[in-house]
Amino acid sequence: MASPYGAYDVLRREAPVSYYEPTGQWLIARHADVNALLRDRRLGRSYLHVATHEEFGRTPEPEFQEPFWRVIRAGMLDVEPPVHTRLRRLVSKAFTPRMVESLRPQVRAIARGLVDAYVDKGGGDLIAEVAEPLPVTVIAEMLGIPESDRHLLRPWSSDICGMYELNPTPEVQHTAVRAASEFSAYLSDLAAARRRAPGDDLISALTQVEELTEDELVGTCVLLLNAGHEATVNVTGNGWWALFRNPAELERLRHDRSLLPTAVEELMRWDTPLQMFERWVLEDIEVHGVRIPRGSEVALLFGSANRDPAVFADPDRLDVGRADNPHISFGAGIHFCLGAPLARIELIESFGALLDRSVTLELTEEPAWKPGYVIRGLRALELTATG
Repeated sequence: MASPYGAYDVLRREAPVSYYEPTGQWLIARHADVNALLRDRRLGRSYLHVATHEEFGRTPEPEFQEPFWRVIRAGMLDVEPPVHTRLRRLVSKAFTPRMVESLRPQVRAIARGLVDAYVDKGGGDLIAEVAEPLPVTVIAEMLGIPESDRHLLRPWSSDICGMYELNPTPEVQHTAVRAASEFSAYLSDLAAARRRAPGDDLISALTQVEELTEDELVGTCVLLLNAGHEATVNVTGNGWWALFRNPAELERLRHDRSLLPTAVEELMRWDTPLQMFERWVLEDIEVHGVRIPRGSEVALLFGSANRDPAVFADPDRLDVGRADNPHISFGAGIHFCLGAPLARIELIESFGALLDRSVTLELTEEPAWKPGYVIRGLRALELTATG
């Protein structure tokens, strides 16, 4: 968990396509294969548009999970065309390049306010005090979540995302179901209020879309809130930890802020916040001469792909000026991250705000990784800020 990259190196060299019995998945380790399969329409995030669980040789989920899956499968991430096409078209109107760029001043003001408060108190947990509040505040304001309710969002999101880990425990499953139920009920009530009295926010806009069902509206909002901050939080924490372990690269950034855009891309590549993304095989495929039959699940190892020496020169070296950087941290194909432009703005403004304060940042203790594998992030990043 602390460093999976040595294992990835072995997989890429010796077993780029391999079956992993404990999770029942085919592991795909090389960048070219991961990139190709993300775009291959013979695979999907779901198979329920072409077969039932039984027809696909799978056991249906237990009945108690129904509230969780009703929410998750109503968002665009876990559906395939034509439903995915319709949902993405509706939501993408809020994420056009012009719309996202117009948010930059607001993102910058929020980032600098959080950083100022953090530095003025001498530091603390950078993740809890800067990394988490920034993207949560931005996406909550876009959607129109009242400020008094925003403290609910991060715990709900974290509990829901526990279900995406490999073989979640019964406790994690029940926690995710409860969070999905509470989140869904909250958003349904908020959407009903916005139908009666619309505001200038995304939830209000979605309530006016006649072709969007109630479940799809709620599922879309849950997805935007979860995806809108989970990865950004972890890139921030993982990224600063990476810079502390590579002090020469941190100094490059301190002396040349023009490197911030390439640095953000490199930090996403070097310690990827989403290590693995799954796909279902809808038709038989073959990868490196290995036949993977319909009904299989493939595990696309983003963290391995992003360290592939066939694509990245000296891949284990952190280089904040790396110009050629086709990382796949945002995915590829029809499920490419809709919020990627916004995430980039948030990260550039967040890192820039802290660098601009010209303070000395020092670790008070070596951070520990959260227990999850799929979503990779630190429990905390405790720092002192002086000067």
